[in-house]
Amino acid sequence: MLLSLRETVQKHGLLASKALGQNFLLDRNITDKIIRLSLSKQGLSSFSGINLCEIGPGPGGLTRAALEENPKSLTVIEMDERCIAIMEELKNAYKEIPFTIINGDAMTFDIGREINEPRQIVSNLPYNISVPLLTGWLHQIKNYQAMTLMFQKEVAERICAPTRCKDYGRLSVLAQLTCHICKLMDLPPECFTPAPKIWSTVLLFTPKSEVPSADILNKVEKITNLAFGQRRKMLRQSLKTMPKLLEICQQEGIELTARAEELEPQIYLRLAQFL
Repeated sequence: MLLSLRETVQKHGLLASKALGQNFLLDRNITDKIIRLSLSKQGLSSFSGINLCEIGPGPGGLTRAALEENPKSLTVIEMDERCIAIMEELKNAYKEIPFTIINGDAMTFDIGREINEPRQIVSNLPYNISVPLLTGWLHQIKNYQAMTLMFQKEVAERICAPTRCKDYGRLSVLAQLTCHICKLMDLPPECFTPAPKIWSTVLLFTPKSEVPSADILNKVEKITNLAFGQRRKMLRQSLKTMPKLLEICQQEGIELTARAEELEPQIYLRLAQFL
């Protein structure tokens, strides 16, 4: 019989590592709710037939909740060797589900190549690598049926931010061009061990039916890097290193006196398509 999450942490002497961006979620009511909300928003009754990948499972709170929903398979990627023994215990407890444990770095693991379709990602993302991980997945979003991800609340606000808002930026544009984004829940610091100083937010990403090509997304990233790199300046100043881009703005009726945060994601897409 499996021990509770808190008992498991005590048994293995598992203290969260600040260097690995760890804050453990040990309340099964919350982890179960996250998975349940994700399935409900997707119109699914379980993960049956879906190959799941979890990044940074830690003591296994989300892992247990996901396993209870009967995925076709589960692959966990955990950098912290201390957590591998816990994953082995879960693997033995859920023998009927193919369970692969990768002791490695999620930044270098190619989920799209290593895990069969249909695939989904679930994760209480390590704070220190959440944005680069998400950016990489958004560039390959067609590989995923959905992603259920937890971020620092301020990062989630950047992802979902509308135009003309201080939080709106490069990440907002990339995420909103590629995905439908649904906020599942906010979590206060006291839900975690140790309690961080900030709130967290769980988001569900589902790919749009039409996603820009890799080449176009790379151009969007290039344009937004210039535009938001000097976000308080007008476009005629922030984009001046690409004269052709300024010409396209004029041809498309985009005011060169506008600032980066005033342009909707679709406008950045149009600019990229003309480059």
